[in-house]
Amino acid sequence: MKKENRVVVTGLGVISPVGNDIATFWKSLREGISGIGPLTVFDTTGFDSRIAGEVRVFNPDLYGLTHKDTKRMDRFVQFAVASTKQAITDAGLDLNKEDRTRIGVVVGSGIGGLDIIEKEHTIFMQRGPSRLSPFLIPMLIVNEAAGQIGITFGLKGPNVCVATACATGSHAIGDAFRILARGDADVMVCGGTEGSIVPTGVGGFCALKALSMRNNEPEKASRPFERDRDGFIMAEGCGIVVMETLEHAQKRHAHIYAEMSGYGMSCDAYHMTAPDPQGDGASRAMRIALDDAELNPEDVSYINAHGTSTKLNDKIETLAIKKAMGDFAKKVAVSSTKSMTGHLLGAAGGVEFIVCCLAIRDSVIPPTINYDHPDPDCDLDYVPNVARQAKVSVCMSNSLGFGGHNASLVVKKFK
Repeated sequence: MKKENRVVVTGLGVISPVGNDIATFWKSLREGISGIGPLTVFDTTGFDSRIAGEVRVFNPDLYGLTHKDTKRMDRFVQFAVASTKQAITDAGLDLNKEDRTRIGVVVGSGIGGLDIIEKEHTIFMQRGPSRLSPFLIPMLIVNEAAGQIGITFGLKGPNVCVATACATGSHAIGDAFRILARGDADVMVCGGTEGSIVPTGVGGFCALKALSMRNNEPEKASRPFERDRDGFIMAEGCGIVVMETLEHAQKRHAHIYAEMSGYGMSCDAYHMTAPDPQGDGASRAMRIALDDAELNPEDVSYINAHGTSTKLNDKIETLAIKKAMGDFAKKVAVSSTKSMTGHLLGAAGGVEFIVCCLAIRDSVIPPTINYDHPDPDCDLDYVPNVARQAKVSVCMSNSLGFGGHNASLVVKKFK
């Protein structure tokens, strides 16, 4: 059997409610700054939840996107191209010196172009099918984020879209890891993107009774694992990483953030939106990831939890961590950065994997803010309210999606 390649992380790019570059994003998380505020992009009259994690200042021009480009790309695709440009620049990757047939893309979205669907449906109802935009279909389909990254940067290697709801970003990174490990590419651009803060998106989650209604205190509304949590906060943005085979990274003397070492995935096979009440699927994904990394629970320094701030998720994920980590569960640091960013849906896994890489780099564990009252069902160390200096050598990032999709990633300090 061919020996698998070691895989390392060399570039990071982010668009988020707490910052549109890595430095601002990471500073916000370390300082416990919330990116949640009143919804501004549409009239929220009649909506139960009127708050969100919006990307409030996004200038496509900064990333080389022209007005013509943006007219043909939905918001989630624009975020993906912008984050990719950041990540490639951060990686110091000179594409003119690379074999672009050996650079691939695995990027997905949980929902895709919901904004263009809404706008064009209104045109259809008011003016008929002949007035629909010829760009309707190519703007709404989920794979266009990966496709446009390939087109924009001329990347001709494996190009795949993942769509597993809130597990999308993590599955994309895990799948890219596998492609690199088996030698099908030298470099992969991977992660998740989302731009669905539109009336139908927010209204749909309101109808599910999934969103927080703490409208008068938006910055305190996302409170994972806390007793008084009442739902998640819808957010938007993108997290993209550049990963390479170790051989390729060392050959070009690249800076290495961390080594990707384990990937686990599973399915609850239980319910279309609710998690398995025994936490079986999530715990199996964690154990598989640890086994893949050839690590034990006690090797893990930090778990970036899915931690949505819903009653069911946080209780069940806590149970799943206990099952996966055994006696060590009470000793490992666990936090949810969704307390600050909100829930970026299909982008969450990409953004939170970036958090893990930065935690390793700086030996800092970001906090779970708004943690005021412990919940008896959630009794782990959630790094409450204040970031913690600690030796961070191994991180796990969990993502759990509607449909029962579970993904866990393990990343470790490069040696």
